Amino acid sequence: MPLYLVLTVATVALAPVWLPLAALADAVTGRARVMPRTRALTFLAVYLLCETAAMPLCAVVWLRYVGGRVGGADGFLEANAALQRWFTGTLFSACLRVFAMRVEADGLDVARPAPFVLLVRHASTADTVLAAAFVANPSKTVLRYVLKRELLWDPALDVVGRRLRNAFVDRSGSRTGAEVAAIAGLAKNLDDRSGVLIYPEGTRYSPRKHADAVAKLRAKGRDDLAALAANFRSVLPPRPAGTLALLDAAPGVDVLVLEHAGFEGAATLPSLWGGALVGRTLRVRLRRIPAAEIPAAGREAWLFAQWAETDRWVTAARG
Repeated sequence: MPLYLVLTVATVALAPVWLPLAALADAVTGRARVMPRTRALTFLAVYLLCETAAMPLCAVVWLRYVGGRVGGADGFLEANAALQRWFTGTLFSACLRVFAMRVEADGLDVARPAPFVLLVRHASTADTVLAAAFVANPSKTVLRYVLKRELLWDPALDVVGRRLRNAFVDRSGSRTGAEVAAIAGLAKNLDDRSGVLIYPEGTRYSPRKHADAVAKLRAKGRDDLAALAANFRSVLPPRPAGTLALLDAAPGVDVLVLEHAGFEGAATLPSLWGGALVGRTLRVRLRRIPAAEIPAAGREAWLFAQWAETDRWVTAARG
């Protein structure tokens, strides 16, 4: 928190310096019309301001409910969910405006009713904002996230994320059983205002990661799944343990699949700095699979078939 506060103060105080320098750098490199560096630094400033504003707001929420001991635990959780909606909504709106992005969305009406298990294609860290903007925030549905533990370095996500029901997992594989149990626990007591979100791929796509994942499937003797995954062009093969644990823990619950293309430019800082998001069209599709259509057996093959459809759509949307 002190680090973010110092960075925010320095960014705001030095804005009269870095803004002209960024604009000059864009002009010198022939990118004056696109202004990638100016836009990237502006969005970084917005992000830092949101983080810094969230810190006292987190304290106000805690003091108002004394950590849930006054006014009811439900009120405390709802206040934190509202804070999360503000944070994600502000960042998403700022991203669209700063990078001059357009949005094309299809199937958003199937996000209701809850509960559901939400499977999201993983292209960047910003995917958490996409799920909030298109699924959770419009209906005030509270998503329970499965996230990597490294994200706890983000102060707002650390504080609010621990107050709400989320699982921050270790992706090293050293505690696989415990991590899967924590994921499955998120599916307990789902109601008409909640859902669980997981990224079946576990990490962002790259050709090297794709080749490694297909090789691991073959090494495990799953040549059928490897043959299907080998044809993927835009997504990684899903890691089934967490997703299947959620389905087992939430019988009778529908599955939503959130597919998107156009946000790949937010995957790394160099791509963001180079203007990969500027002027892009963000294409989003949401589809719903009724629980009655999810097989009781052969769920790994079913999950891979769903991800093959996601790959076809994303590849076409990316052109």
